[in-house]
Amino acid sequence: MTEETKKADTSDAEKNKAMGIVGYIIPILFFIPLLSDAKNSPFAKFHANQQLNLLLAAVVVNIVGGVIPFIGWFIILPLGSIFLIVVAIMGIINASKGVMKELPLIGGFKLIN
Repeated sequence: MTEETKKADTSDAEKNKAMGIVGYIIPILFFIPLLSDAKNSPFAKFHANQQLNLLLAAVVVNIVGGVIPFIGWFIILPLGSIFLIVVAIMGIINASKGVMKELPLIGGFKLIN
């Protein structure tokens, strides 16, 4: 996976920063930018895609960590949760700067066009 960094159109990023940040705080809300006025914004769509990737990674970490006894409970869940929190903070920082940068490890998947 290549790490993609693009500077968004300044007016688009400024107008849709809140939409870019909302799903990193509560990943289940990744769809909010897609239903709002920001649905035509490349910046909001990019960050909605990253937020969906974050949500799916959280689901995987919790299912795998919860199903595997001991290793899952004491290694996968804690380390996976810390990783997801750090990645979410990175996403918030990128969105607040107006940068379209993929999240590490999980950001390379394009699920929303």
